[in-house]
Amino acid sequence: MNLPSKLLLVIPHLSGGGAERVMALLACGLSAQKYELHLALLTQAEPPADVKLPPWVQIHALGASRVRGAAMRLVRLARRIQPDLILSGIFHANFLVLLLRPFFPHGTHILVRQNGTVSSALDFGGLPWYTRLLYRLLYRRAEGVICQTKAMAFDLAQELKLPMDCISVLANPVDVEGIRASVAKFEPRKISDDHAPQLLAIGRLSREKGFDLLLGALALLRAEVPKARLVIAGCGPEEAALKAKCNALGIGEAVHFAGYLANPWAQFPDATLLVVPSRQEGLPNALLEAAAAGLPIVATPASAGLMELLEGQPGVWLAPEITAEALAASLLAALRRLQPGERFAHPFVEEFRMDRAIAAFERLIDQTIAAKP
Repeated sequence: MNLPSKLLLVIPHLSGGGAERVMALLACGLSAQKYELHLALLTQAEPPADVKLPPWVQIHALGASRVRGAAMRLVRLARRIQPDLILSGIFHANFLVLLLRPFFPHGTHILVRQNGTVSSALDFGGLPWYTRLLYRLLYRRAEGVICQTKAMAFDLAQELKLPMDCISVLANPVDVEGIRASVAKFEPRKISDDHAPQLLAIGRLSREKGFDLLLGALALLRAEVPKARLVIAGCGPEEAALKAKCNALGIGEAVHFAGYLANPWAQFPDATLLVVPSRQEGLPNALLEAAAAGLPIVATPASAGLMELLEGQPGVWLAPEITAEALAASLLAALRRLQPGERFAHPFVEEFRMDRAIAAFERLIDQTIAAKP
């Protein structure tokens, strides 16, 4: 009887956004019969109480102050558990894992998951000048790179001069059934004749996510729909600036900053629609989770992959450009068309179901372990 393969999943922490949620779902969904599962949290001293993982997942909270500060702790962990494969889930953790590759046990395979469109991230700014060089040098050390869409894969191959045969396109796992069951437990607010539309946006409060554009769009929208309100779930470096902008635009009373929510699904029943106002984006998990719950979606054309998924879909309004004015016009078009509480099937979310997505990840993991490192 073959022993289970040892897998080490690596992320900074479990208190973040979509990338962290994907890795948590992988830890929950990967076969406990086929794999001995370990999860390394680089910058957490202990797992968060609000994230529940199965008892067979061994959590290693390394507690470094920064990702790069976890280097020696990660090397010691890998030498102790001797993993057959390391899977890293976000770009700065990917850099660390690939830099450390010579220090890991001989024969350790490495897969990295790219959680955004590389060219957009590099062109957008805010990253150190040497990031492009690190991408080009380090990603060649991995047995494979995982992208979420074909457009992301092609962009990565072009930008980093990587062969397409080392890039795999795998759908993010989304707990579609769990989301639907959870949402069904919540009672939505009563819908009356003067129903005030409630917009919902979820994500890190950083410039690339475009929440400043959304606030500008809301100010424009309220000229036509004065009762429109907005809930923003997330935290990040732009929070103070966004709150100041709310006050400057005179919409402070119409916007609620809910902070980081481990389970944003509780917001879905009361939401009229989900807004994705990003300037640049890969394929946000918040969008897929909202689609699983049937929410109408208004989004900017933030990436080719996003447009590829959403264009022409019922219950989806894509702004023609990434501006506050275009976003406001799309929001207005959606609100004029939607009935209170209206929901959509969003069949495109089916490919992201846990069983399908996890099976695809397991096939890639098994093929990688079977090959020579």
